[in-house]
Amino acid sequence: MNFYETYIAKYESEMWEAIGQTFFMVGVSLAAAILIGLPLGTLLYLTRKGQKYENVVLFTILDVIVNIIRSFPFLLLVVFMIPLTRMIVGTALGTTAASIPLAVVAIASYSRLAEQSLLEVPKGVVEAASSMGANLFQFIYKFLYVEARSGLVRGLTLSTVSFISYSTVVGVVGGGGIGDFAIRYGYQRYETELMVFTIVIMIVLVQLIQYLGNLLARILDKR
Repeated sequence: MNFYETYIAKYESEMWEAIGQTFFMVGVSLAAAILIGLPLGTLLYLTRKGQKYENVVLFTILDVIVNIIRSFPFLLLVVFMIPLTRMIVGTALGTTAASIPLAVVAIASYSRLAEQSLLEVPKGVVEAASSMGANLFQFIYKFLYVEARSGLVRGLTLSTVSFISYSTVVGVVGGGGIGDFAIRYGYQRYETELMVFTIVIMIVLVQLIQYLGNLLARILDKR
């Protein structure tokens, strides 16, 4: 029998389910990064020392929280968050449960990347916004985000690649995903060819995301 008949046809349904689980977890992480991580990164930028809306106490609190989360080895964070995960979704097992620690890491990671991208906005742009009398909303959406959009996209691309990598770890809580599939059906059953094929799928997926992210960043780059 050829490779398809031996492996792909045999595990096709499980493989597609694993790919779907990976996309679900990464999708939740992306949503958390954009909806919470970006505003958090913006708040870090606005309240840091020397900025227009400087607030040392608030910045210090947020900065410490972000640093603590980013310092956690991901596997330990998954285990540490089991009580909170169980409280939120009613269980500590499964793809949905695994998405909770992934989302937390996504928020912390992208907030820092977003903050760094905003810090690269030229001071002249900030001064121009102030001289034009822009309010906070206008300053953020018509000046900061417009000027930093290329860097924000690059940061999100980098984060997405990391989310895919992290998703391979959540098999420890029954999260599933393509990484867990490779371990269970490839490594543990000594079907090396299947494991290699799964790894190739992940490599292709990461390369595609990286290419599309870089392309979009270049399109949005005004410089």
